[in-house]
Amino acid sequence: MRRPLLAAAALCAATALLTGCGSGDDWSRPHPSPSAVGELGAGFLGLADPSASPAPEATVTPRPGSWSGVRPSRGYRVVLLTAGTDRPTRTLVAAVRAWAEREDVELRTVDAADSPDLLTAADSAVALRADLVISAGNDLIDPLATVTPNHLAQQFLVVGAELAEPTHNVTAVDWTGASFRGEGLGMSSTYAPASFTPARCAAAVRAGTAAALSGRTGIVVWLDTF
Repeated sequence: MRRPLLAAAALCAATALLTGCGSGDDWSRPHPSPSAVGELGAGFLGLADPSASPAPEATVTPRPGSWSGVRPSRGYRVVLLTAGTDRPTRTLVAAVRAWAEREDVELRTVDAADSPDLLTAADSAVALRADLVISAGNDLIDPLATVTPNHLAQQFLVVGAELAEPTHNVTAVDWTGASFRGEGLGMSSTYAPASFTPARCAAAVRAGTAAALSGRTGIVVWLDTF
């Protein structure tokens, strides 16, 4: 009779850094499906017909602030998947954490530095079964290109970069100065670390999560103006 207890204790110890073991922090239990509280502004999709939907993999240029009326419903579960210690990545991570605190989001972090490799880190993020996985760090683009097509029920948000061939469950927020796409393509000639300002990163997180919550997924949200 003690074996189940020992197994539970071992599982808790192995995952403590990611999940915790308190009853109030148990993501294995069902929770209400998340929803968007509020609606995207009319200029978010930048389409002539407000009732139209963008094509898969389309790039939309939203009107600044058109995402500000959307926030997540209570209990929204998000995993921040991060790799790298460069300034752009640190700024993105800070923006995600500030957004999560402001919106009372249940946030967990998977840092690739704590995993054997980047692919394992991405798999670990998916295994938590969050409502949304947000990635920060260019090093994660190629691993996500491998992982995301195999987990179509999991929603992903890539901030400050994008996948070359995203599936419908991957939304990206990008701008001139970012737009790394991996797959051996090298860094864009327009890449500018200085473009990852706290204000832009905060707007990118807000715009990207608003798109995901509103079902506008599988697109690139272009955020030159915010």
